[in-house]
Amino acid sequence: MPVDISEIAPYNFSIVESQWQNFWLKNNSFHTDVNSSRKKYYVLEMFMYPSGKIHIGHVRNYTIGDIIARFKRARGFSVLHPVGWDAFGLPAENAALKQNGHPKDWTYQNIGIMKKQLISLGFSYDWEREFATCDEKYYGFQQKIFLALHKKGLVYRKKSEINWDPVDNCVLANEQVINGCGWRSGAPVEKRMLSQWFLKITYFVDELLGELDNLNGWPEKVKTMQRNWIGKSEGCSIHFKTNTGDEVTVFSTRPETIFGATFLAISPDHPLATKLAATNEKIKAFIDDFKKGSVAQGVLDKQEKRGINTEIVVDHPLLNKKLPIYIANFVLMNYGTGAVFATPAHDERDYEFAKKYELPMERVITSSENNDKLPYVGDGILINSGFLNGLSIAEAKKIVIQKLCEIGLGKRCEFFRLLDWGISRQRYWGCPIPMIHCDKCGIIPAEDLPVLLPYDVTFSKAGNPLENHGTWKYVKCPRCGNDAIRETDTLDTFFDSSWYFLRFCINDSDNENLLEKEDVSYWMQVDQYIGGVEHAILHLLYARFFAKALTECGFINVREPFDNLFTQGMVCNVTYQKENGDWLFPEEVRKKSHDEYEVIATGEKVIVGHLEKMSKSKKNVVDPDEIIKNYGADALRLFVVSDTPPDKDFPWSDEGLEGCWRFINRLWRLFVYAKSSGICAEECSESVQINALAPDIQKLYKDFHRTIKNVTDSLEERSMNKVAAYIRDGVNAVYLLLEKMESNKLVFSVVIRDLVKLFAPIAPHMCEEAWNMLGFKGLVGDSCWPSYKKEYLEISTVELPVQVNGKFRGIINVSVDDAEEVVLEQALHIPTVQKLMAGKSLKKKIFVKGKIVNFVV
Repeated sequence: MPVDISEIAPYNFSIVESQWQNFWLKNNSFHTDVNSSRKKYYVLEMFMYPSGKIHIGHVRNYTIGDIIARFKRARGFSVLHPVGWDAFGLPAENAALKQNGHPKDWTYQNIGIMKKQLISLGFSYDWEREFATCDEKYYGFQQKIFLALHKKGLVYRKKSEINWDPVDNCVLANEQVINGCGWRSGAPVEKRMLSQWFLKITYFVDELLGELDNLNGWPEKVKTMQRNWIGKSEGCSIHFKTNTGDEVTVFSTRPETIFGATFLAISPDHPLATKLAATNEKIKAFIDDFKKGSVAQGVLDKQEKRGINTEIVVDHPLLNKKLPIYIANFVLMNYGTGAVFATPAHDERDYEFAKKYELPMERVITSSENNDKLPYVGDGILINSGFLNGLSIAEAKKIVIQKLCEIGLGKRCEFFRLLDWGISRQRYWGCPIPMIHCDKCGIIPAEDLPVLLPYDVTFSKAGNPLENHGTWKYVKCPRCGNDAIRETDTLDTFFDSSWYFLRFCINDSDNENLLEKEDVSYWMQVDQYIGGVEHAILHLLYARFFAKALTECGFINVREPFDNLFTQGMVCNVTYQKENGDWLFPEEVRKKSHDEYEVIATGEKVIVGHLEKMSKSKKNVVDPDEIIKNYGADALRLFVVSDTPPDKDFPWSDEGLEGCWRFINRLWRLFVYAKSSGICAEECSESVQINALAPDIQKLYKDFHRTIKNVTDSLEERSMNKVAAYIRDGVNAVYLLLEKMESNKLVFSVVIRDLVKLFAPIAPHMCEEAWNMLGFKGLVGDSCWPSYKKEYLEISTVELPVQVNGKFRGIINVSVDDAEEVVLEQALHIPTVQKLMAGKSLKKKIFVKGKIVNFVV
């Protein structure tokens, strides 16, 4: 008779979870040291910014990492699973302005809040290794790194064209320019030449590109994004002689279109343009106007194409004709040589410009699929191109480069889209750049490291507070003793997050050498790195650069930091809007009918949107604290890895969360019932004798070995959604035989024990409590991962349902290798089948191997 255990009290997460969180913290349960006797495993989720509260996206990201860490620890690895805070940045300054506070206070207050939230989720961090990038010790050592890179020639200073916000008095990244205006001030952005510090990332460009092929544990889409960002191009530099005695050099990846060139376009910052502006007021006015916009290529591509004729012409290198030179707003000085030869028939930007200024267009590539529409940018055959006529694009490119080299007007070369990394920021809340400006000695390294940020600064809406802090800014030169000035720029926060994974390798918080080579060598590479695909380019590329640069400087000996990279999907939720466009919180809405919703307070019609990334502005966010309060951390952890593969976007649903809460209780009641039935650690002391078991118990035991294998394989593959599904199947199988638990204590003790182990990485609090309740020693996370026997995975027999006219009439047990006629003969001997078929003609026999037998009479 089936056993009903639904009356057993539910899982009391509010007591159990806080109890085990306190135990783990008090006993430093996840402390890690170098252990040469065990294989190491370093799992790391991307650094978190202390914005004030964690969101569901954080929960999913860090739950995935924690499941992997707990799984690997159970498999016998020495696991490093640290956590820290990417704590410098502009939001802290904005908050200081808004709240009349200080960025440091705001930051550390937020860290305290968010740390409590992380603890409440049961993450298995080694908290002894925790640090924030704004810790003086961290950024003090970072200054040593800066100076080492500077000494190695990988840091330099030069004038560069930047986006300048004239109201905030600061440099803006391209991404901070919105429709030509500063993202915060709204003021029109200006282009300026400003002295900036740069990291020479291009020094490693070939290695950064080439090593992507060897990163087998990275998603292909991420490697493709990095390849495109690095942007290797092969082409030709071509020299054009002007009628004024100057020379303009153009780099082109499309030299085969040279016969279609009808003009040259140079950047407003090109040396020739600067020279002409000194004596030509119209050109000067054009360049001044150009400098009012952004320097971002994406912005320039979209804006109206504008230019001015210089009245200078060049000789075409292969034809007896002259080409005019225009200064054009779509050509950037920091890409190539700041000059292009324009082929309007085969380039979108050239076409727009030529059409506006009524310049000629000469088609030099034809295709059977497109003979009329311009610009044509596809494949084809060369025409109107002299000795290139009839050649393919690839053949023509090769031959024209060879020709230009022969006549001394060209040179085969490579070009990369990747530029050196500008790291100067005109902000207070960042790592001070440890350099001194002296009129006598020049720009020299500071010697009084660390250069600490002053606390007593005054914040305003414009400018860098360090510029106005006299007692900090004005110093004596460490070489000559004369008056000098500190560098007031601070480092880009991407600098902070480009080496933090190395700092985690050092456990000794008092160690002045934050990159102890022996410890770094033990732990690096990061075996599993986890984070959003939005970091595919900048952070991941900069981190790869740092590994190479710090190896060159002798700090470490690993050139690629991350062995395996996992990019989790976003958490999405539906949106609700009034007809006037106002966003609504889910709790403000109720369902009126099958497909109609209304505002609870007013009865107004509500428009239900599609699943979108959770966003505060669209009010479709979910508060993790509320979920933990109502359902517990284990239910939330289970939910964010259930149903959807972790690399795909995850649709939030309250119903799904409820389902996970029910399953947590279903499993908890099973554990409690097992305890009351005498299932305990002592019962596992003997090995199971499989042949002595009844068929149904034998099947349960063998099937559970398959569950162990499926869960193990799925965790290795990072398929957490499959893990949850396999465990559900295993639990259901146990439930079907509850009435036989007391009479089969050994088998059920082993199954329940291993079920606790399998589920522990996902729901550690409940499983730790069950482990303890059932009398097992130590922590479940420290116990050995369940093993399975391969021979139990082999299916030698199978039970087949037998039907007559599509209705179930019995079951037969047959060998998986039995031939069809043998199976059908056995099925015909079932008494109920014989009775139904008596005196009737057999019309059809249906046999699906391993699945079913059906007789149609």
